Amino acid sequence: MPKVTVCNSKNEQVGEIELSDEIFNVPIKSHLVHEVVNMQLAKRRSGSASTKGRSEVRASGRKPWRQKGTGRARAGTRASPIWRGGGVTFGPKPRDYTPKVNKKVRRQALKIALSSKCKENQMVVLDGFDVEEIKTKAVVDLMQVFEMDSVLVVTPERNDLLEKSARNVPHTKVLCSEGLNVYDILKYRNLMLMKDAVPKIEAALLGKDAHSA
Repeated sequence: MPKVTVCNSKNEQVGEIELSDEIFNVPIKSHLVHEVVNMQLAKRRSGSASTKGRSEVRASGRKPWRQKGTGRARAGTRASPIWRGGGVTFGPKPRDYTPKVNKKVRRQALKIALSSKCKENQMVVLDGFDVEEIKTKAVVDLMQVFEMDSVLVVTPERNDLLEKSARNVPHTKVLCSEGLNVYDILKYRNLMLMKDAVPKIEAALLGKDAHSA
């Protein structure tokens, strides 16, 4: 099992923690990560584009003119797509763009993303970091201590004060361990895990694997 140093908010070593090989030391398979990231980005599309077909537009049901003898092209309805104000042929309708990705693939991609941060020494385990009030400077100082300009902070539980303190800091995001995802891990250069969040991440991933088996 890989061992990682546990630091305090002053970047001082206060201990070590053993990480699971099944999560933080798995082979890197970029195609799985690519598939899951594409799924996450596609899921963000609203898919709300919509047009009306000839049966949905408001138009008279009366035949504009008789079939023959006028010298004009035949016309059966003013809702025809070739008429102004008529329906749209094969127009878009509200849809879901999210591709189907197997749950095992999503979990494996998350393990790969975590392993890549661990292997590239871009992951830090923090003993703890609490703020008593919403204060952006506290987060800025923490990033300066660790010399980070892009970081994803993962907390064991939802921390509104910390999240609001970091929302105005560029390239910084605070995320609960339950919301950990592949895209955010890769988007930020560094990953900062709170010590208490590590067991929750391991229990969630290994627990699901054991249950599915």
